[in-house]
Amino acid sequence: MQENVTGRIQTLDLCVEKAIRQSQSLCAGEKEYVHQRKRVVLESLSSLGINCTTDSVPHIALLASGGGQRAAVGLVGSLYQMEKEHLVDTLLYLGSVSGSTWSMSSIYSDPQWSNNLETAVSRWLSSPEVQLEEALAWLGERAKEEHFSLSDVWGVLTSAGIMKQMDLRRLSDEASRNATNPYPIYSAIEKHCYSHGPIEGKWFEVSPHEAGFTELGLFVSTSLLGSTFQNGELLEEKPEMDMVKLQGFLGCALAHEETIKDLIPPWLNVPGQIDGAAEDYLRVYNALDKLVGLTRSTIKDPTALSDLDKLQKILEDRDMLNHNKSVWLESKSSEERKSIFGQWNLELLAAVQTWSQSLEDGAFKTHVSLLTKQVLPMIMKWEWGTTGNFLYQYQDSTVPPYLRSTERFHLTDAGLLINVGYPSFLGEKRDIDLIIAPEYSAGNMFETLTLARDYAAEVKKPFPEIDVKILEERDWPKGCYVLEGKEKEPTIVYMPLFNRDNCKDAAEFNAKMEEFSTFQRPYSQEKIEFVLETAKANIKTNKATLLREIEKAVLCRHNKM
Repeated sequence: MQENVTGRIQTLDLCVEKAIRQSQSLCAGEKEYVHQRKRVVLESLSSLGINCTTDSVPHIALLASGGGQRAAVGLVGSLYQMEKEHLVDTLLYLGSVSGSTWSMSSIYSDPQWSNNLETAVSRWLSSPEVQLEEALAWLGERAKEEHFSLSDVWGVLTSAGIMKQMDLRRLSDEASRNATNPYPIYSAIEKHCYSHGPIEGKWFEVSPHEAGFTELGLFVSTSLLGSTFQNGELLEEKPEMDMVKLQGFLGCALAHEETIKDLIPPWLNVPGQIDGAAEDYLRVYNALDKLVGLTRSTIKDPTALSDLDKLQKILEDRDMLNHNKSVWLESKSSEERKSIFGQWNLELLAAVQTWSQSLEDGAFKTHVSLLTKQVLPMIMKWEWGTTGNFLYQYQDSTVPPYLRSTERFHLTDAGLLINVGYPSFLGEKRDIDLIIAPEYSAGNMFETLTLARDYAAEVKKPFPEIDVKILEERDWPKGCYVLEGKEKEPTIVYMPLFNRDNCKDAAEFNAKMEEFSTFQRPYSQEKIEFVLETAKANIKTNKATLLREIEKAVLCRHNKM
């Protein structure tokens, strides 16, 4: 007995000494989960009439793209229909990026979700509203923390306003679950490395067991993400972030300058006219506009809604780029433009403060005052995704100098780099045979594939060939494409949400993409139901293709073994 106790103590000491794991292999926890999950997959394949042995269980991942609410709702619809077609239990992994992380994290709040997707659908259609008071109470607690940022604001208002759920559990809680569901992998990027490189420091993955840099192969226990490290040692363990905060990190495309540039009015988006001063103003204006929309969705009181309408009108009146084109275009120098935008920023913030102070005394004014007090300074500071850096002063030459030299780094929306979580699923680590990729992205169709192909080439990992003829169909894509993997490459089944099966021509396809664009107010019930039904129909229509590729994946795994 004494030997066993001693052994456990020695193992514990080893874990403490090695707070950071450096490896390109699966951690023990994920390896065990996958081992257990394969039994579920084997049983599922048998029920579908697919011959398979324990050794030839294929590694199948469903990777949901980003795309705001379109992706969040679309993923629920896709999984719902896959469950109806008895396909969910063929999945070993489920990965998400940006908007799809919102619904994926919500789905996993139910430990038995893969057998109960009715609940996930009903949450979208009939969940009670989260009250603003509850959201602000959470935000007030976060504001006291060292790593408070706009991601906290975005996370709580997305949770309350779009997902209608304040999910206060921790991701590491799922590490002790049985293998009823596919193993979840969430993705983010490190903001500085995204902008300045190197590529090895960009992609960041988070699972129930570990969080860390995919290409560097450096990880900490998920429960320690945000704690204080130095030279590879844990100095201070801090409470693990909850799913509300994590959602703010993972699904906040607004955090990056490139997204703001997409919101620039067409008349201004010409060489020489846009500069840092204009971007500063656009950041402030658009952040306020989006936050008003999300706040609105947490309120039912008619008086409060009327007050928010007044604020919306103030914002519209202060949309200086569209109301004062002549002032802008007549300004000669960058200094003049900087001065103009600085003045507009101050006037905009002053108008919001004046509106806040003019509200009638009561609960709503108290809540708004708290929100403006916490949020307006953060908008001016424009800090997102701040958390403790476990690689601070880590002694390893493979770690980029920036990550070694800063005590904090910034995690943000991975969709800014690639709007599907391909990087976590390429190469030998997870050795994926088949990727099912429902595409909910906005922008250029097939871009997630070409970006992933280029990324894979840069980090020297296999990726299937993309037929150039496919790319010619981007303006009106088919409902399903198969990119055949050879040897080490995974096969990818690529499934655009809007396609030739549900859009009669390119014009209707473009109209649908515009109607369900990424940056808009929370969807109406009608829009939610439409996206759900569209995603369901895509799976149903392409079931035969999915079954055929699953059978091929079994054969591929058998040949590998």
